[in-house]
Amino acid sequence: MKIIKKGFVFVLLVVSSGSFSESAIENRSQLTQSKTQPTADSLFFPHRASTTHNNLASTNSFESAEICRGCHQEIYNEWRSSMMANSWEDPIYRALLKKASEETDGAIDYFCTGCHSPAGLLTGKINSQVNRTLPEEDSIHLPGVDCDACHRMTGISGLTNGAYILDANADVNVKRGPRRDAESPYHQTEYSTLHKQSEMCGACHNVSHPFNDIPIERTYDEWYESAYRTQGIECQDCHMPRVKGRAAIMGPMREDRASHHFSSANTTIIERFGDHQSVETARKFLQTSATIEFVDLPRQLSAGGVHNIQVKVTNVGAGHKLPTGFPEGREVWIDFQVLNQNNEEMYRLGQVSNGKTEPGTKNFKVHLGNTHGEEVDIEVWTVDRILSDNRILPNGYATETYRVPVPDNLNGLLTVNATLYYWPFSQAFADHLLGKDKINVSIEQLATTSQTIQIH
Repeated sequence: MKIIKKGFVFVLLVVSSGSFSESAIENRSQLTQSKTQPTADSLFFPHRASTTHNNLASTNSFESAEICRGCHQEIYNEWRSSMMANSWEDPIYRALLKKASEETDGAIDYFCTGCHSPAGLLTGKINSQVNRTLPEEDSIHLPGVDCDACHRMTGISGLTNGAYILDANADVNVKRGPRRDAESPYHQTEYSTLHKQSEMCGACHNVSHPFNDIPIERTYDEWYESAYRTQGIECQDCHMPRVKGRAAIMGPMREDRASHHFSSANTTIIERFGDHQSVETARKFLQTSATIEFVDLPRQLSAGGVHNIQVKVTNVGAGHKLPTGFPEGREVWIDFQVLNQNNEEMYRLGQVSNGKTEPGTKNFKVHLGNTHGEEVDIEVWTVDRILSDNRILPNGYATETYRVPVPDNLNGLLTVNATLYYWPFSQAFADHLLGKDKINVSIEQLATTSQTIQIH
């Protein structure tokens, strides 16, 4: 079966649909290998979300996070400024969604929206009219990934494209979480092993093209194939680190309450929503991800000729590839610079020019392609292949070589600098979607190193 939309072809894969209850979560390999896709008559096709009764949820099935705030003030305040809370309001996401909805005649209207606003999808509030508005044009507000999106999750049916199952029973208010001793005077509580496992995150943080199954994002798989999993380090251990605090105002003080800042790498969008403290938290989080160093850098170089200088980048803190997620935008790169003893620049590669890293920059990124073999950096719905992927594996490293010319008449000391930078998307990418300088993209420094070399 094929769906043809405005000059490109979606190949629809229809296979049998599997289902995994929470009790089956321990069988990680079965979930990881699940490539099932929903059939075209699925309620939320091509998204894989479902409710416990396999029907549309009523508008009162899910509570606003503002209600949860009454008892869970500390957690609410952390969550409110996170990318989870703002996943629907993110202007970059909304601009891409608008473009995708228009260019595919609504064929993928449910696809991205189901992970950016689970309640919006499951209650039927998502449609082409909503998707084709920008945040400042909204006539209705949709929640992002809010309290009920996670705490009413009963299980997952696979590990890609939002294959979560939410309890949409409006008559019974049950919240699920990782505490056996949780009690509430307002709602029922239920212990959930799923909430302590990376599979919960994997439902949305593995993304395949909905019609040709090309792996667009594979953050969960990257973790699964790493030593982090074998060492028992789950996604929640890094992105929801334990802090001292109360989960609820009437609850006990705990030494290991899970932070709900959901530490992330998108300082640009967090800054957009005005939470400077969360930006600094994210920035410090990023600075634990990588190191950069010179490899066997000589103490002396002779004048004249061209010399090789090697730089090594190591992924020391990310339990997935560096960078991960959102391949259209994520980029890590080296800015390499050589200065003479008068502090004059002799060589440079890795600057930002016209909103992009300059040609030839040593970077780490996924490159997506379409059926013609052309690189795709905006219209991800046209992707049908991965052109290249040189991102750095968890606990892995990459070595890059620079060929630096040294003039015959040079003497004294050279200073060699190498700085590792990251941005969630380029300034050119943001300008293309939102308009020139509508948003200022933050360039984050992950690591830097500097050494001097004697010229003789």
